[in-house]
Amino acid sequence: MKVCLLTAEYPPLQGGVGDFTRELARAMTDRGADVTVLTGVSNTPADGTDDVPWRVMRVIKSWGWGLLRQAPDLLRDLEPDAVNIQYQTAAYGMRPAVNLLPWWLRRESQRTRWVVTYHDVREPYLFPKAGRLREWITLHIARWSDAAIATNVEDEAWLRERLPDDYRLARIPIGSNIAVEPPAGYDRGAWRAQLGVSPDETLLAYFGFLNESKGGEDLVRALAELTKRGTPARLLMVGGRVGASDPTNEAYAGRVELLMAKLGVADHVIWTGYTAPEEVSANLLSADVGVLPYRDGASFRRGSFMALLAHGRPTVTTAPRVPIPELMDGENICLVPPARPVALADGIAALAADEAQRHRLGEGARQLARLFEWDGIARDTLALFEELTADS
Repeated sequence: MKVCLLTAEYPPLQGGVGDFTRELARAMTDRGADVTVLTGVSNTPADGTDDVPWRVMRVIKSWGWGLLRQAPDLLRDLEPDAVNIQYQTAAYGMRPAVNLLPWWLRRESQRTRWVVTYHDVREPYLFPKAGRLREWITLHIARWSDAAIATNVEDEAWLRERLPDDYRLARIPIGSNIAVEPPAGYDRGAWRAQLGVSPDETLLAYFGFLNESKGGEDLVRALAELTKRGTPARLLMVGGRVGASDPTNEAYAGRVELLMAKLGVADHVIWTGYTAPEEVSANLLSADVGVLPYRDGASFRRGSFMALLAHGRPTVTTAPRVPIPELMDGENICLVPPARPVALADGIAALAADEAQRHRLGEGARQLARLFEWDGIARDTLALFEELTADS
């Protein structure tokens, strides 16, 4: 099967959608699919090469209206059986051209099947007071596609409420964007010492970009609360600060850093910056407790959350907005209310003081992560494509 994965975000750009696309391309290729990743010229690596067993075409000049002019020629040459749009509106600069692409290209090929993967259902910016038009354009990409994929239960519920009852909507999760593969010779004690963490300190790990939805300020206030209680804790901020897609992240990260200084905890924080995946893996494995205080609740659409699960980290996070049966408080996760720094500190302190519970949650997290392995994700996605092509 010939598959085209269309994405605005792709390495070396930092971001979960790009990492997802790379891992999906790898897993689909391993399953025998002929995969092409179609992305933008602006994220071409410095060496100009892509040494991978799938094709990467960094040729899209603009994600604005120019996309509708360029895409027909590209897809006419590729002749894919299925085009899978990796949709997250921030990655496309909040521009609506990609939302119109399946409708626009129906005239080019009736054979090609179109599938949109919603990495979230955030609405694009159109113009001031666009109101309900923003929801309409968010759904337009699905209505003119043959099927849509939701990566989590909350987005699936939102889409089911708004799409026709007979619409083909699948839920296929994302996996960890970081393999459990630390550098050769990795030694946990030596790695922690290299970070400046003493044996008696509890090392907390936050992974992911800082933005309004991820509770960075709650995290800082919880760290300050732990420090006030005399808990010997350090916070490891793993990975890049803000990513490439959402310009509002930079301002929010600045607010978080100012709060660290104001509350006197800046010297308790270690920033790794953007590093190679094997270093990210080592940093996660070196932590005692993962902390992800999402304001909108835990969700399997978060690649950083999936990475902590895959690395078997006992993790404190916030209760999901929509119940997720797989998340079992006290068995594979520690859940606290969102936007409650003191409750967050309580959850962290309880785990810091209980090695047996940390081990229990860590093993539960590893078991849970097996549900989200890339081979299964690729298998289910290709099965959907094959069903659609068989119907044509």
